[in-house]
Amino acid sequence: MFAESKKNRIEPLTGQTNRIVENTIIKGDLISEADIRIDGDLEGSITAKGKVVIGRAGKVTGKIQCMNADIEGKFEGDLLVENILTLKGTAAIEGDVVVGKLAVEPGATFNAACSMKGASLKSVQENDAKQQKATEKSA
Repeated sequence: MFAESKKNRIEPLTGQTNRIVENTIIKGDLISEADIRIDGDLEGSITAKGKVVIGRAGKVTGKIQCMNADIEGKFEGDLLVENILTLKGTAAIEGDVVVGKLAVEPGATFNAACSMKGASLKSVQENDAKQQKATEKSA
């Protein structure tokens, strides 16, 4: 009956990927409804409702929270993956990791405290918030 204007229509973001290419350096936080691929350097946090891919040349220092992740490059920090974390043979991980499932190829470096999702990400986030409030009160 009424024609829906293209301006008001919300397109699904499935299959769309944000790309940070090699030789790009970003200091800050990324938030996305779609997938993200990092082939450059990022200092900060990534929050994505899709998949986060760190390419072979990519390096992320900070916090990642996403549905799925494939890592070929370097990551240092807190990694919260709702479903599957896949570490390729060239991956180097250091920090704290909470995942639903973990797949590690031979050759990957995994120096992390890892917990698989018996404790949900939500409870981990709530604990982080409680710890942060306690730290703020004591400061």
